[in-house]
Amino acid sequence: MSDSDLKQEVTDKYSLRGRVFSRLREDILSGKYEEGEELREVAIGEELGVSRTPVREAFRQLELEGLIRIVPNKGAYVTGISGKDVKDIYMIRSRLEGLAARWATEHITDVQLEEMEENVYLAKFHAEKGHYEQLFELDTRFHEILYEASGSKMLEHQLKDFHQYVIRVRKKTLSSARGPKSNLEHEGIMVAIRDKDGDLAEKLAHEHIINAYENLIKSGYTK
Repeated sequence: MSDSDLKQEVTDKYSLRGRVFSRLREDILSGKYEEGEELREVAIGEELGVSRTPVREAFRQLELEGLIRIVPNKGAYVTGISGKDVKDIYMIRSRLEGLAARWATEHITDVQLEEMEENVYLAKFHAEKGHYEQLFELDTRFHEILYEASGSKMLEHQLKDFHQYVIRVRKKTLSSARGPKSNLEHEGIMVAIRDKDGDLAEKLAHEHIINAYENLIKSGYTK
């Protein structure tokens, strides 16, 4: 086997494991698998069209992230995200998103700012029409633009992970009266970034995440 063939084989192996891990994590976080449910290697392998090896490797990575619990000689069980986990994520996000907004005032490009402005405009339209699925997608993209505009790959990676971890509860909050209010807060953050006001951008982004969590609690979320 040539060096290039060996490198390709290693790349394919890790790429396959990564795809299986990403799919399983998305399924757990979206609620496809319930807390306490057993994840069966054979069934998942058949569903995804892969052998048991990448599934087993993905299980180990999911356990490191605290999403499943592997019981020796028994199986792998979903633990998911607890109420405390959600609170912790929102509190950490409130600080990191503030930092991202501050850095975005320094690094955002004209293209990113234009997309952010268009995002706010479209979200306002869909909020008024009650199009919650589109509103959720636009909300996700707004935060992605913010993370990318921070100019920090490390910060972007961390925040995108946190955003994905609370996907279920985010959908719940945006399908309520919170949707239009959230977009107004996005607009304030966008204006502060456009005006290069780092202090205000950080403050508004921090408050935005705190408001989102407080709305979550008011709406009766417990887990």
